[in-house]
Amino acid sequence: MNRLGRNKIVFLSTVMLAFALACSVSMGPPQQQNAAPTFDATKVTLEMQATALSNQLTQAALNAQSVPTQQPPPPVQDTAAPPPTITPTATEDIAALIKSAKVLAYEDSMAVPLVPWIRPTLELMGLDYTYTADIGDLLNHLNSGTKWDLIIIAAEARSGVQGEFWDVITPKVTNDKTALIVEMWYLEDTAVGRISQLTSKCGIRFQKVRAEPDSIYTLKPEHPVFTTPNSGFSLTNYVGYWKDKGGDYIRVTGGDAQILAGGFMSNPTDYGLIATCIEGRVIFQTFSDHDYHREDIQALWENYITWTLTNHFAALK
Repeated sequence: MNRLGRNKIVFLSTVMLAFALACSVSMGPPQQQNAAPTFDATKVTLEMQATALSNQLTQAALNAQSVPTQQPPPPVQDTAAPPPTITPTATEDIAALIKSAKVLAYEDSMAVPLVPWIRPTLELMGLDYTYTADIGDLLNHLNSGTKWDLIIIAAEARSGVQGEFWDVITPKVTNDKTALIVEMWYLEDTAVGRISQLTSKCGIRFQKVRAEPDSIYTLKPEHPVFTTPNSGFSLTNYVGYWKDKGGDYIRVTGGDAQILAGGFMSNPTDYGLIATCIEGRVIFQTFSDHDYHREDIQALWENYITWTLTNHFAALK
């Protein structure tokens, strides 16, 4: 290309550049581009949570495919210990033994108005007993070979339990540990007889005749003979059925004898009317039941029976 041609090209280029500059100046500043979209934080958060949840579901599905199905656990066996056995208390044991005791009762109060009070007491207590008002039958029962837990001699009608009866009864008390309750107003008449083998072991002896019925005072009011199972009764009030005498006073001579009630409040070793001895298995009463009120006497006899049988079974252990 010649020089003239190059000059034309340069010239045309210059003209076009100038024209372009002129157009840009006349049109003013270029318009701004559209603004960037506004940032929405809530939308972004929801999208992120949705993404995370989707990832968790996907992973859970993969885990479910890879982990084998587990068998349900076997049922839990009840290994709880059985309830403890309830052991009866000593009181419950004694009560059961008393209910099953073999009792031989002799009571000669059979003529109206001298009605029996011992028998209804045994009935009230629900005891198993053999009962007689015949002195011959009494001796037969004593010699029968039966192991009696308690022998009751309630000789109030002035018939005589004496002599050979005590030859049979005394060994049962001393050797077999049999319990014994004796109601005997006439100890004066037999004190030096065969009964003495029993009273000497008991630690009591006849003191003097009690002229007439009178109030009886408890010397040991806390003793079970006056509290268990009955309490609140008294022998200070009397009826005076018998007119000949009020019984016999006894005194302590040794052993484990205790006077529980007597004619005077301040005499613990003499002028006794109720005494216990021989491990508490024996009771001697030297006044007549029917000289006092029935309800008081029956309460007292229930306590006699409970006291002597309790000590009888304790001695057998």
